[in-house]
Amino acid sequence: MNHALCGLAVNAALPSELVQRLIAVADADIAESLAGRADLSPEQAVTLAARVEESAERLAYEGLLTAADIDPVTQPGAALALLDQRAGDPEWARLLATHPDVRRREKLAACPGLPDDVLEMLASDPEIRVVAELALWTTAGMAARLARHPHAEVRRAAAANEATPPDLLAALATGEGIAPAERCLVCDSVGTPFTHDPHCPLPDCDLRSGASCDGSHESTVHETAERVLRNPAAPVEALVRFAGHPSMMLRWALAARPGLPPETGLKLADDPIPGVRAELAENPAIDTALMRKLAADRGHDVQRTLAHNPRVPLDVLPALAAAVRIGPTLLPRISAATDAEAEDLSRSSNPSVRMLLAQRRDLPGGVRDRLAADPDAKVARSIAPHPGLSEHQLRTMTARHGVQVMAKVAANPDTPPALLEELSRHDPPARKALREIARHRDASGPALLACLADSRARPRAARHPALPTRTVVELLSDDDWQVVEAAAANPSLPPAVMRDLVSEAEQTATAPAARH
Repeated sequence: MNHALCGLAVNAALPSELVQRLIAVADADIAESLAGRADLSPEQAVTLAARVEESAERLAYEGLLTAADIDPVTQPGAALALLDQRAGDPEWARLLATHPDVRRREKLAACPGLPDDVLEMLASDPEIRVVAELALWTTAGMAARLARHPHAEVRRAAAANEATPPDLLAALATGEGIAPAERCLVCDSVGTPFTHDPHCPLPDCDLRSGASCDGSHESTVHETAERVLRNPAAPVEALVRFAGHPSMMLRWALAARPGLPPETGLKLADDPIPGVRAELAENPAIDTALMRKLAADRGHDVQRTLAHNPRVPLDVLPALAAAVRIGPTLLPRISAATDAEAEDLSRSSNPSVRMLLAQRRDLPGGVRDRLAADPDAKVARSIAPHPGLSEHQLRTMTARHGVQVMAKVAANPDTPPALLEELSRHDPPARKALREIARHRDASGPALLACLADSRARPRAARHPALPTRTVVELLSDDDWQVVEAAAANPSLPPAVMRDLVSEAEQTATAPAARH
């Protein structure tokens, strides 16, 4: 792989003439980079697709190729991409439905708006994976048919399709009102009874871990029920019976469902498995009384997931923050807090609560400034990237808390270049701060040069347009391919150097022919 050319291919400053020349020498890697260019013309897209067939699919998804530009025989990936966007010729679907590559037919089966005759062809495909893919994505009428398919794998796919009629989803979960499946992937492959080794050493084995069949296709039937339980179109009234099911995984899936009746929630709240209770705690559909009950549950992860529930009572959060390590993350309920609630939270005696509030980036000025002056380092670290903080505030918190806040101060979009330079010179180096400085829009050349000393900041700095031009050119010869690619993508790379890189590629491409 030519990393310099891959970087150059995404360089926003690359002149159109050099884009055209680069297309002419592109391999699959360079083509992948070129296909993402915002300034690629339709003519250039057609040329690139003709040169590197692998790029045609992405170009089609990017809207740079139309049906008139594509030959479905030589460019099936691009044809499928347009069909997937309802922009392809229906005749392509008929052609691809008999494509010898099963992966092409499988991709076709996931496309929307297919003609009825194509649906029928796919529904009777000899490869069950194609039929299963159709069952996963098709519309209600075909989904209803495939939900009764004799193969358990097809039913498993239909169970996840939200277009499958609710009564059939219930039947797939409970087994009532539907004939048992006749086959599954396990008994298609081996004699039964059989349980697949989770650590199967066979490189060509495609059975799922733990797959088993004793003639009842039990692992696939179980997975089908779990998929129904996670399908929002399934009728909850038919699923509440699973609250007492011996399978932990089915109870776990039920606990996440919206619209759970209160009595079912209460039953799941007493489940012996903490993971089931934790899943229930994060469910926005449970009522306040149940949330307060779960707030006292010390089972693994229950209180932490409850804190992430967008409807958790605000007065419960302080106790949760004191009980478990939530970390510096923006909780949904904190995000939705009113200005008055934010004011109250900012005055909490619990620094963990103030830290959680400080994760917001839209706080009223008074609340923001109070948190910026907080004596607790974790609160200051959380509020430091908040827009609108003055240079004085950022310098004050840096002087007070030192390296504990430097990275977050460097991440603030309003941190001035002079302060970024000071942070970059800290001894010993504040490496996390260097990584933030390297991608800061206002980082200066001296600050970016300091960032090159850190291996993780180095590629970011190499791509920054404020890095001195001479250094950018030198980094094209760096030992780290990520740095080379980043330097080549730097819009400050001189046009003459860009031309040299393309010319070298052209010479390399023609060298074999010249020797003959």
